[in-house]
Amino acid sequence: MEVATEQKKTRVSVLPWMRNPVDNSLYEECLLNCLPFLDPRLEAALCNMGITSLFPVQVAVWQETIGPGSFERDLCINSPTGSGKTLAYALPIVHTLSTRAIKCLRALVVLPTRDLAVQVKEVFASLAPAVGLSVGLAVGQSSIADEIADLVKKPTPEAGICFDSEDFLLGLSSVDILVATPGRLMDHIYNTKGFTLDHLCYLVVDETDRLLREAYQSWLPTVLQLAQAHNHSLYPDASSILSPTFGPLKTIRRFGVERGFKAKPYPRLMKMVLSATLTQDPSKLAQLDLHHPLFLTTGPRRYQLPEQLKSLKVICEPKFKPLYLLVLLETLQRDKCIVFTSSVESAHRLCTLLNFFGDWQIKIREYSRLQRQTIRSKTLRAFRSGEIQVLVSSDAMTRGMDVEGVKNVINYDMPAYIKTYIHRAGRTARAGQTGRCFTLLLKDEVKRFKKLLQKADNNSCPVYSIPSESIDSLRSLYTTALTKLKDTVESEKHRKRKVSTKHSKKKEECA
Repeated sequence: MEVATEQKKTRVSVLPWMRNPVDNSLYEECLLNCLPFLDPRLEAALCNMGITSLFPVQVAVWQETIGPGSFERDLCINSPTGSGKTLAYALPIVHTLSTRAIKCLRALVVLPTRDLAVQVKEVFASLAPAVGLSVGLAVGQSSIADEIADLVKKPTPEAGICFDSEDFLLGLSSVDILVATPGRLMDHIYNTKGFTLDHLCYLVVDETDRLLREAYQSWLPTVLQLAQAHNHSLYPDASSILSPTFGPLKTIRRFGVERGFKAKPYPRLMKMVLSATLTQDPSKLAQLDLHHPLFLTTGPRRYQLPEQLKSLKVICEPKFKPLYLLVLLETLQRDKCIVFTSSVESAHRLCTLLNFFGDWQIKIREYSRLQRQTIRSKTLRAFRSGEIQVLVSSDAMTRGMDVEGVKNVINYDMPAYIKTYIHRAGRTARAGQTGRCFTLLLKDEVKRFKKLLQKADNNSCPVYSIPSESIDSLRSLYTTALTKLKDTVESEKHRKRKVSTKHSKKKEECA
């Protein structure tokens, strides 16, 4: 009776179309020269990227977009971290748009963080130029003026249009594909003259479960409304200005009705939504207004870890937890490693503390939202090149970030949710490579951690032992490092108070 009650509590309401998913794991890797309909120019671009075959999820998406599926249904893709989801949607979009005649914004990819957006843009930029397409980035990394110059072009006399720039309301796009974060996307929608989603054909929502949270929600209804407007032009004067030169463009979603679906604009806006931990919440998925969605997943389990990942736990004494981390990092012998903490403040303090332990052969740097974007980008480049061996990060780096050669991930703080564990662990063991995920635990956390892993059907997490003598040998250094950390924290607090007081005085003077 108790078991039945427990099952009832944990049962999740699942939408009908999610009950019979397409299993990506049934597909096999496919060599590029065996992939049907692949443009030879894109095959050459993929070879230049070092890619000679497609992973199962990429083959499955290709079948549903370029193959027999022909984009007839919107796609929801739930696939483990490192399985190749970015290329899975980038390749068919670039392939489909390769035949476009006139440049305008036709594909929009939305991601939750700047760093992830930059990474995805690089994938598109490796493919798109091969077929004459251009890719834009809107993430707030550069000034809004620079982004506008890259995204929207002013009309030229050659186009046969002459009017004052103040009246410039038309979308003469400089890009075919835009990769954006929600905040900067909304900035352009509301403030950039000439920026329009009127001709959008493809919408990709990457890391969907995060982008459907309340903090991000305002962008989605706005994008859907603008992209699917079909009763009249968003810019009433557009027809008189553009006709007849750009006539076919202005009504891309104004003619006809898709067969069998009344009141639906045609051609429809095609959507792909992706995550390693895709939500099953009907109310959240309803926001996407999906068209006959097809659910693609890997295996029968909702939560999946990479196949080649080995999970390990390190049991620590509470007072000396940083020392266990220190000894573990020394044991890993300069392998690329990411250490995850529970907050940006703890990432900052832990990194500062570790760097107070004398002359280290290992370079350790912080990576968190406390830092400016330029510093984060510089740190990430150094980590990728091998100049830095260890990153101490908040969960800013859990989503989608792909750094080649990361052999180990360490959870300094135990993740509270299985989704967090999956995304953290997914920074290693990517694309079929091996990797290890260590979690530092106090004795009273062991049971909770075991239950957490069981949600991903992982019942194997052996103990990784740290010799007690290694901890004892570092105690004196630890005391000194803690004193230095305390002084540094006090100094930083004093500096912040000083800056805050200075800003307050300036405000009073202006008032």
